[in-house]
Amino acid sequence: QVQLVESGGGLVQPGGSLRLSCAASKIGFVINAMGWYRQAPGKERELVATIRNPTRTEYADSVKGRFTISRDAAKNTVYLEMNSLKPDDTAVYYCYTDLQIDVAYVKRYWGQGTQVTVSS
Repeated sequence: QVQLVESGGGLVQPGGSLRLSCAASKIGFVINAMGWYRQAPGKERELVATIRNPTRTEYADSVKGRFTISRDAAKNTVYLEMNSLKPDDTAVYYCYTDLQIDVAYVKRYWGQGTQVTVSS
């Protein structure tokens, strides 16, 4: 069973920084993409950033220039460096990975989520 374990969330003041990590294990398939979504109270889950093979990145407009996604392929780990954090960034952040199960089937797996709170 594929496992995604997130870490690095917490409480930070506005303008501060946090680094999230997500380690995938028991993969068994090619990773097409890894990334992060977030969900704030009362809002829908939204894409924050994704990194596709080999190193193509995409970001939500709201985080461009402040967040950086990276990946250590050898460790099957994805990182999200978050700088200049704002209260609007407060949310539960979920890691995901898309695995190429076979030539025509890609399956997405999710982490359990990690809370990020930006508040003074």
